[in-house]
Amino acid sequence: MKYAIITGASRGLGEAIAKRLLQEQIAVISVSRTENAEIKSFAIQKGLTYKHHSCNLALENEVQEVFLDIAHHIFEKNPEEIYLFNNAGVIEPIHIVGNLEQAPVIRNIQVNLIAPILLTNLFFQKAGQTGTKVLAINITSGAANRPIEGWSVYCSAKAGINMFTQTAALEQAEKNSNNKIIAFSPGVMDTDMQETIRSSSKDAFKDLERFKDLKESNKLLKAEAVADALVDLVLKGESESGRVYSINELI
Repeated sequence: MKYAIITGASRGLGEAIAKRLLQEQIAVISVSRTENAEIKSFAIQKGLTYKHHSCNLALENEVQEVFLDIAHHIFEKNPEEIYLFNNAGVIEPIHIVGNLEQAPVIRNIQVNLIAPILLTNLFFQKAGQTGTKVLAINITSGAANRPIEGWSVYCSAKAGINMFTQTAALEQAEKNSNNKIIAFSPGVMDTDMQETIRSSSKDAFKDLERFKDLKESNKLLKAEAVADALVDLVLKGESESGRVYSINELI
């Protein structure tokens, strides 16, 4: 059986990925602070393999405890392949440097960068001991490639995840490992994160009006369409390890 671990699966892109993978008969492990009741109900009705783990990815000790438990239970089943979707992300703090507060900065880096590094490290380590193939998928952003005023922390974290993806891929290739790692930039979607962006202040975020216009003109991508494009890429098994994919390439 194939397994998929999805962080931030309670809403947005993570929710859409989870629903699509369940439809493909892939066992889904959902990880987020709260469980999505609709996903749970769908899995029960269809008799599909699904389990939720509550975890705050901003807390290092909690991440270690929860994912060691997940890894133990999955690897003992000798799965054919494991998909690790490092999807959870936070945009806050939205403010210019000089007005940032310490706690939101640390939380942003923990969730957007440190957690994906720790999880990928854990699953690559376990895979090396068992021979199971792991594909890690890091959800990144176009903000990784250009500075956006008010998003210094988010831009930096996503740039970091791109470089981590590329470096880890080089290392796995050097080892002749079956493991692969990619990054995926989903574009501007109609999700709760966009609501957070639109609720920020003009002083904190210079491009505020542009993002409001995207919503008003119905130019935001639907999470379901983006999830379908990503899952299609993953299930084809032809993704190029170390590559940063963009939604614009896939739809």
